[in-house]
Amino acid sequence: MKISCIQMDMRLGEPDCNFAHAEELVRAAVRAERPDVVVLPETWNTGFFPKNLSACADRDGERTKAVFSAMAKELNVNIVCGSVANKKADGFYNTAYVFDRTGGVIAEYDKTHLFTPSGEHEHFRSGTHACRFELDGKKCGLIICYDIRFPELTRTMTLEGVDLLFVVAQWPEKRTMHLETLARARAIENQMFLALCNSVGAAGETRCGGHSAIIDPWGEYLARAWDGEETITGEADFSVIEGIRSSINVFRDRRPELYAVN
Repeated sequence: MKISCIQMDMRLGEPDCNFAHAEELVRAAVRAERPDVVVLPETWNTGFFPKNLSACADRDGERTKAVFSAMAKELNVNIVCGSVANKKADGFYNTAYVFDRTGGVIAEYDKTHLFTPSGEHEHFRSGTHACRFELDGKKCGLIICYDIRFPELTRTMTLEGVDLLFVVAQWPEKRTMHLETLARARAIENQMFLALCNSVGAAGETRCGGHSAIIDPWGEYLARAWDGEETITGEADFSVIEGIRSSINVFRDRRPELYAVN
C-alpha cells in the first residue's frame, strides 16, 4: 500500500481557504505519487481551534463529505481525510472521515481523548468508540493527536486485527520529540505500520511541529517530513507483519490476567 501524508499548513478560522488548499494538495499528491491512500492532518478545515468555531465549523460533515467523496471517486484514491471541526446536533466534535475509492464514507470517528491542557474539552464533546475499517482489503485504525498518549486504545484495536494505524494531528513544535517517540513506540509495540500526518504553521500562539512519518513495524522510517509544508510518500509491505509477529510473538506472550488498566 502506497501512502502519501500531506503535512499541511492552514489558516486559523478560514475554512474556505483551507478547503481550497487541501483539495489542491490532495490533487498534487495523486498526480505526483499515484498513492493508494492520501492522508490529511487534524482539524485542517479550521485549525486548532479558532475563536469563531461556531461560524466556521462544518455541519454534520456535509461540506467535507461532499468535496472529498467526489474527489476520492474522481481520482480513484482512498482518502483518510484527517479530522474537521464539526457541528452536530448536540455540540461540536473533532471528527475524522475516511473515504474509499468509490467515494463512500467507510469510517467516521469523533476524537475520544480531548486535550484538556489547551481546553479542548471546553469546546468539543468526546467520542464514544474506536475506529476500525478496511482500505483495499487491509485492516486499519485511526486515532487523533492526543489519542496516541493512550496505548490502551491502540493495543485494543491491534488485538481486533488492525495492521495499519493512521494518526492525524496538530501537534505542537515544542513537544515534537514526544510525538516522534510515541509514534515509533506504537508501531513497535503493536508490530504494525503507522502513518502519522501532522500539520505545520501557526495556530494562534502555538506553532505546529510537522515531522510526519510513515513507520514500519520495526520502528524504522519509510518516509519522514521535517517542519515545513510537504507531502511524504512511503510503501507498506504487509507481507512482513506475519514474520515479525512470529519471531517476536508479543501477542502470544501477553499475560492479560496480570493487567489492570481500567
